[in-house]
Amino acid sequence: MHETLISIEGLDPVVVLGNENANLRALQRLFPKLRIVSRGHDFIVKGSREDVGRFEEVMRMVVWHVDRYSSLSIDDLDRISKSDEATVMKDAGVDDVIVHGPGGNRVYARTPNQHKLVAAVVDNDMVFAVGPAGTGKTYTAVALAVKALKDKRVKKIILTRPAVEAGENLGFLPGDMKEKLDPYLQPLYDALTDMLPYDKVAEYLEKGVIEVAPLAFMRGRTLDKAFVILDEAQNTTIPQIKMFLTRMGRDAKYVITGDETQVDLPNRQKSGLAHALYILKDVEGISTIRLTGVDVMRHRLVRAVITAFEKDPN
Repeated sequence: MHETLISIEGLDPVVVLGNENANLRALQRLFPKLRIVSRGHDFIVKGSREDVGRFEEVMRMVVWHVDRYSSLSIDDLDRISKSDEATVMKDAGVDDVIVHGPGGNRVYARTPNQHKLVAAVVDNDMVFAVGPAGTGKTYTAVALAVKALKDKRVKKIILTRPAVEAGENLGFLPGDMKEKLDPYLQPLYDALTDMLPYDKVAEYLEKGVIEVAPLAFMRGRTLDKAFVILDEAQNTTIPQIKMFLTRMGRDAKYVITGDETQVDLPNRQKSGLAHALYILKDVEGISTIRLTGVDVMRHRLVRAVITAFEKDPN
């Protein structure tokens, strides 16, 4: 039996332990073979040397996480427990704030693959960000777009996605075409208002500095000095994604996001995203970042759902 003492001196124990010790109970569930006792700013841990050693690694990542983000959830603990310390701590000295939003909100790259996405956009003009729901693909891309606009590296942001019906008929929705399409584009609006004041978003939308539009509206245009994000690209057809990719103008940045497992195209049409990833994989200046369930920032059950579907042969 091995015993060690781990100090969290300098951190708020309420943040680390969670409301009514919820995080402490989560740690106990993650390490069922250990006896974990919390006393003030110390953890006393007993168990096998191997299990205690892994717990120490996880707690070093927890300390770094709380020091950086001033928060810790059960979902954070679940993700950290599955992470590699060397990879996480490699980024410990990096200021990973992408953009400062309203009310002191700071938008970070919070996982190793999100860091890779940020670096890829810096180094390449066209980046594919592919992975399951909740991995921060679109959110990170929008943050990078807002940063580029604030830094005056682009003159406008263009956010687009195909208006493909996921089991619903667009024609039966109420309102004019804009009102029919707005629900499809709402995640993009939500991300924007996390990073810019609501009145500034409204002003930019009115002036065309930010444009949120369905993919069909890109036809015939040349998108110069713009940060352009194509969201839900798995629902493009091959002609559509070819049309979109060839709209790229001078001094433009393109980020194409999608989840190859959630294609809603009718009649078994081939996804334009899958085709583009295959034929463009060796083109210099184009990068592909693949995010996984480890990057999921939503409820921890989302990661469990993704894993279950990946294992399901049907």
